[in-house]
Amino acid sequence: MAAPEYHLEVRTRLPARATRKPPLLFIHGGYCDAWCWEPFFLPWFAARGYPAHALSLRGHGESGGKEMLFIASLDDYVADVEHVASTLGAPPILIGHSIGAAICERMLATRPLRGAALVAPVPPAGLMPVAARLATSNPDYLPHMAQLDPSRMSVDMMTTLRPFYFSSAVEPRLLAEALRHLHGESPRVLYDLSLRLHWGMAGPRGKPGATPVFVLGAQGDRISTPEDTRATAAHHHTTATILPGMAHMLMLDPAWQTAAQALADWVATVD
Repeated sequence: MAAPEYHLEVRTRLPARATRKPPLLFIHGGYCDAWCWEPFFLPWFAARGYPAHALSLRGHGESGGKEMLFIASLDDYVADVEHVASTLGAPPILIGHSIGAAICERMLATRPLRGAALVAPVPPAGLMPVAARLATSNPDYLPHMAQLDPSRMSVDMMTTLRPFYFSSAVEPRLLAEALRHLHGESPRVLYDLSLRLHWGMAGPRGKPGATPVFVLGAQGDRISTPEDTRATAAHHHTTATILPGMAHMLMLDPAWQTAAQALADWVATVD
């Protein structure tokens, strides 16, 4: 593992008054940062009494570690989440998106958690089958991702990548802001996730159901397809919730509140 990174950006929205509800810690996916939770999810959950926090993993957003991102591993990202979680005053419920969901699953396999929501998760077989599927159906996708340089996004590149991450109805201002928060990703993490993802069953001793797990996907997601999401749910002995429409970045979709409500309904069941 790399050295600990303690300069981690955390975006926080707190309820208007003191609450006994558990804190929520949102974990972004690859190539982006904590901002993706800021427009809708953080204020929405705070308004419902939940202390809502989102971190930027090392090398992303305003967090430190950019110069060493190329060697960061999945376990380094886990260390980032653990560090921020330790500062919240109470064990948080984790809500991870895509690679963020894989971080949650890594933690599920090795320690007790209060609860974990896996949103648009990396499937159990890892990223390799996903890459093969995308290469077969959309030959331009992988070359563009391999050459991704956020500082030099071309029109062709954006045209190719957008349908994989955003629905056609996403607001132009949000899309423009999302581009400002586009980052490179650790090749080591992508390698860590290229093989079979799961390291054990959910729960502190490998007992299914020991930690509450919720799996959420979108019908229009071309990265984590509904079939991928259902495979993750089956691994954790639960049933996936698949929302109509929406693409991979469902937290920025015009129908984002449908996803937020589904998460809120589950969060309310977690002690």
